[in-house]
Amino acid sequence: MMDVKKIHEFMELVGRLKHMKRTGWVLRKIPDPETIAGHMYRMAILSLLADSEDNLDKNKREDAAMEEICQLLGDKGPTILQIFREYEKQESPEAQYVKDLDRLDLIMQAYEYEKRDNIPGKLEEFFSSSVGKIKHPFINKIADEISSKRSILFSNLSKTE
Repeated sequence: MMDVKKIHEFMELVGRLKHMKRTGWVLRKIPDPETIAGHMYRMAILSLLADSEDNLDKNKREDAAMEEICQLLGDKGPTILQIFREYEKQESPEAQYVKDLDRLDLIMQAYEYEKRDNIPGKLEEFFSSSVGKIKHPFINKIADEISSKRSILFSNLSKTE
């Protein structure tokens, strides 16, 4: 059985994620960007729908953070850490599927910001770095639909100019 104090500590950490803004959106000065918890929530929901040097440093920091987080989870921690590392290395079909969901969430969020803030095209880098990499056929269809809606957004903007 897990230690109640460790569970409480873990829940406090998860609670803080509700207020931490995602860095990529903050760096691009997107007003009212999503939080880490918001991103995690959409990723969880999406998972239910369908059957460089700097990068190395980032990966090391993420892995170290996950190790620390997983230590709070007692005997469940090693399993969660193993799943996280499998995802990072893309070692299984499940890990690849979740990565596709992550890419889908990224383009959906970018589309929502472009639409909400009337800035079509401003977040192109997120589309070009994700759309062509989605492998799962169903997720790819959803990505195509988002891209289609985005094209309509561009088209409507050019008609009003």
